[in-house]
Amino acid sequence: MLPLEGVTVISLEQAIAVPFATRQLADLGARVIKVERPETGDFARNYDTTVNGMSSHFVWCNRSKESITLDLKSDEGKQVLSKLLEEADVFVQNLAPGAIERMGFIPEELVEKNQQLIVSSLSGYGKNGSYEHKKAYDLLIQCEAGLVSVTGSEDTPSKTGISIADIAAGMYIYSGVLTALLNRGKTGKGTIMEVSMLEALGEWMGFPMYYSVYGGKEPKRTGASHATIYPYGPFVCGDEKTVFIGLQNEREWKKFCDIVLEKPELATDARFENNSKRSENRNELKSIIEQSFDTLNSAKVINRLEEAKIANARLNNLQDFYDHPQLAARNRWTNVQTPTGEISALKPPVTMNGINPVMNPVPELGEHTDKILAELGFSKDFVKN
Repeated sequence: MLPLEGVTVISLEQAIAVPFATRQLADLGARVIKVERPETGDFARNYDTTVNGMSSHFVWCNRSKESITLDLKSDEGKQVLSKLLEEADVFVQNLAPGAIERMGFIPEELVEKNQQLIVSSLSGYGKNGSYEHKKAYDLLIQCEAGLVSVTGSEDTPSKTGISIADIAAGMYIYSGVLTALLNRGKTGKGTIMEVSMLEALGEWMGFPMYYSVYGGKEPKRTGASHATIYPYGPFVCGDEKTVFIGLQNEREWKKFCDIVLEKPELATDARFENNSKRSENRNELKSIIEQSFDTLNSAKVINRLEEAKIANARLNNLQDFYDHPQLAARNRWTNVQTPTGEISALKPPVTMNGINPVMNPVPELGEHTDKILAELGFSKDFVKN
């Protein structure tokens, strides 16, 4: 039996954060019914057409779900959603602030009618305050949470290459729902929970925030290098390939000098005798390291780093990651069906003995409408989509 088998999730979802969260629940066996707009559906369906004609974002976040299309401006659509929520375990939504209340789905009333229901709402900035109704997208939250100020090069602040604010919020919805289900097992009652994207990403900004507020200065933007630890980041080798190094302590610094650079005298050089000095004098040290690496190819550098037991990585592109030998060795890929054909998918990162995650198809828009209506006792013509 899967961990969430028997749990029904109704999700009024769009874009990334909530679909990402509910996909995690579906992977664990929950029945996730995705409520979509007629004709257009979740607008993430149309972000691009790169995956056999489907959106890369959508296929990533929506496997193993059922899709029902409902016009929630109509009485019939509201009646169907009300019926779904009567027996549901979880209701998740990320419409604009106040939208579900204006439709008549007030969280407190929903929980009063179905006392086991867990209602989870996602917003950009949370209830109350002057930002409550401000539009919020991933990039904008990255800016408001200070992430863009510490990411990029010295001259160019940059966003991250993935929707990290959405992912942070999605993971807190996921863990929050699991927590609420666990608590319901003790109390027999559901709850109302809220996640804001600003606070979710803000939790991940703890280190630079403390560094700035208590240290009196902002962390410098250092590209792919670490702002406060050195050498920690990219170095170009003689074959023009880049190797990343993660050096953590003085013991590793000595080994790095002895084995990797073959310059044992650097270990006691006053300019580099501790991490603070190395970070202050990083330009000088970078020049010394890259002069040494200029006579070696990247494979040789990595071999020396491995010998010295110093953390390292190649700079992979996404095809390199897809072909990563470790993922193949661990059998981490499987196939998932979509309306336009089979695609590869990574299995969920948490492995549990005796548990195989659900990896069911990505649904076509409204694919399960008639089936779900019939389960609820409605005719297939009840809703006019």
